[in-house]
Amino acid sequence: MTGRVAAVNLGIVTEAGWAGDASGRSGIDKRPVDGPVSVLTAGLAGDFIGERAHHGGPDQAVYVYAEEDAAWWMAELGRPIPPGGFGENLTTYAVDVTAAVIGEQWQVGTALLQVTKPRTPCTTFAGFWGVPDLIKRFTVRASPGAYLRVLREGEVGAGDPVEVVDRPAHGVTIGEVFRATSLEPELLPRLLEAPGLPESIRAKVRRRLGAQG
Repeated sequence: MTGRVAAVNLGIVTEAGWAGDASGRSGIDKRPVDGPVSVLTAGLAGDFIGERAHHGGPDQAVYVYAEEDAAWWMAELGRPIPPGGFGENLTTYAVDVTAAVIGEQWQVGTALLQVTKPRTPCTTFAGFWGVPDLIKRFTVRASPGAYLRVLREGEVGAGDPVEVVDRPAHGVTIGEVFRATSLEPELLPRLLEAPGLPESIRAKVRRRLGAQG
């Protein structure tokens, strides 16, 4: 699979009552930028992250959302959603993000990135969009976008190819992880077949399976 980066987006400081940070600040409002951006282990240079207890960190260094999935939401809501409107750092074109396999590696610009986990919708996201039932609707749609870790730092810009250079054989996808941890618990055992899944999720899966037993 080879797609492209449609936009690179950086968060600005937003102060709002719906912001999840205790300070009332959020970085969910991300805007496209011109030129290449440095991709560091901690995330994109210049990107503001508000609630660090739940956002950012090595396993969530970069968030990516597909332009095609954004188009569905624009039709659903009857309004435009510009690049960065999902709080994503990278808006992609011709990349099936939901079908990305946990642990697969992407060459993007000069950076090497690895798929780690789906995004979980939160009240900050719903407040940013002004859609009170967004968490439920986003969960049912099950096109959550993907978080990536940075295996090799580099630079990324709009128009850069997104090339899958390694794909694990286990086949557990972003979509499966999201559905298993939200609406389809019968899929939970399958997640333990994905060694690249962050330990925080693997621990939750083991606890839930233990409770079921």
